[in-house]
Order: sequence, then structure tokens, then C-alpha cells
Amino acid sequence: MMKLLSVGALVWLFLPPVIALEIVDHDGMLMDHGDGHLMDMAGGMVMGQNTDTLPGGCDQISETKEITVHAGHKYAEKFPGRMFAFDTQEFNFKPCTKLTVHFVNEDKIRHQWMMHGLPKYLYPKGMFHLEISGPAKISGTLILPPGDKTYLVHCDIAQHMEKGMKAQLKVGKGDGDLPSIPGVTAFTHTDDYQATIPQLLASAEAQEKALALAPVVDPNAAATPAATPKQQSGFVSGTTVIGLALGLLIAPFLAKKFKDMTFAEAVAYVFEVIGSGINFIVRLISGLTKLVSNRKNKTLPEN
Repeated sequence: MMKLLSVGALVWLFLPPVIALEIVDHDGMLMDHGDGHLMDMAGGMVMGQNTDTLPGGCDQISETKEITVHAGHKYAEKFPGRMFAFDTQEFNFKPCTKLTVHFVNEDKIRHQWMMHGLPKYLYPKGMFHLEISGPAKISGTLILPPGDKTYLVHCDIAQHMEKGMKAQLKVGKGDGDLPSIPGVTAFTHTDDYQATIPQLLASAEAQEKALALAPVVDPNAAATPAATPKQQSGFVSGTTVIGLALGLLIAPFLAKKFKDMTFAEAVAYVFEVIGSGINFIVRLISGLTKLVSNRKNKTLPEN
């Protein structure tokens, strides 16, 4: 028995510490700044809170509801290509519902639960806003308007919505679905990992195959004085293969050059390079012509 206790004590001592995620409750620390705006110095904020004023068209509160919404990186794992998400992507309530939202942030960064499109005469800037910095919980209440409408709910931190932290809230039957809601509707713009000019990004295997097909040229071979049509055709074919091989060799360099360019910018750059090359050749020919002309003038006999 003593041996078992000793072994158990040793195992307990050498086990890695388990750090539980501590969720801080901000509800008791919020200060009322008026107009439904509550906040504290620890990074918690509620904007547009409305607990008792009925929106126009609501004779009474139809029902009282509470929901808890979790936000964090782990909730995006079921959506390929997404980085952040809520644990719920779609909500539905009756018109004129008094809704309390308990928002729980499980990441060590700032997240928001924002609802847009609310009547501005009642909700400043037309939104209801919950925000927390780091692992914490915050709550806020609003009264939903009448009618059938679909409202956007999202995190407004840069790139958080684009990376998956987006949902929709339907009042009544709603008025349709919003685009790009993870797990609910198709994405409007899917992630595209292709280069701007994909034809310049040949794979290493393709480059090796092209080089293997290129003919071996002997620099010491004597040139033939005249080529038959068949030989000319072979020369053109060989030149084309060599040109392709050289193109594949310089493709990685061009790919780096064109990586951040749009197609129009890349075309403009190519024309600029071609123009510079033509100007160089013209200047070279002009210089050679002048040089030959000067030499001929010097060799002419004087009268």
C-alpha cells in the first residue's frame, strides 16, 4: 500500500500542470455612460443596450429569451479555410422579443458580437454591440423590432468576419439568407491561392522535363554553309525548345517579380521591358553603323 502511495505521489509531482481557461465576468464591472453604452477599463463594452423601450410597431414584448454565444478559434475548425467563428451561426426569434445575449470570448484576443440594421431612432448607429478583450464574458439586452427581417451578426475586428466570425439572426421568417455564413450559405469569394500569373509558376518537375528535352549543342561543331529546308526546320525547332527551356529557367525570377502585380501591371511591365530592349538594339546598331562609316572614311585616298 505504501509503495502504491509513493508511486502515486511521484506521478502527481511530475505531471504537467493543467491550466484551465479562466473566464472573467465583466457584467458586474460595467459603468453606465448613457444611451445604452456600458463599458469598463478592462476591455468590456456594451453599446445600444435597450431593456424597456419598445420599438415602433411593438405593442408589447412577445417573449423573453436568453442565449449564450461562444467565440473563439476552436469553433472555426469545422469550417475549412476559416480562422475564427461563433459556436452558433444562425439565430431565430419572434418579432418584439426581449433578447439577452451572454457573449463569451474564449480567445486571448479581442472579439465582438455586433448586430447591424436596427432602427437608428432607438439604437445609436443602428447596432447592438458586445465586445470583450481576452477570455471573458459580457451580457447585454435589446428588444428586437417587428416584422420579418434577417440581421447581420459579426465581429468587426479587422479580418475576423472575413475569416469566419459571422452569423445571421432572423426575426420572424426573416427576409432571406445572408451570403458567406459559415455552414449556412456559400461563400461569395472563395480563397484562391493561385499566383497572379500562374503560367510563370511552372513546377520544378516541369522544368526538369523541359530541360531533358532540350538538345545538347556542341560549341565546337563547324557551321554548315547552307541549310536545306529540312535543316532550317530543325534549327527553328531546336531554337524554340531552347527558348522554352530558357523561359522555364527564368520563370522563378519572373514569378517573384510579378508576384504582387495585377495582370494589367504585369503586361505594362513586360511592354516596358520590351521597349527598353528595342531602344537598346537601335542604339547599338546606330553606334555600329557610325563606327563602320568612320573607318571607311579614314581608309579613302585623299585627292
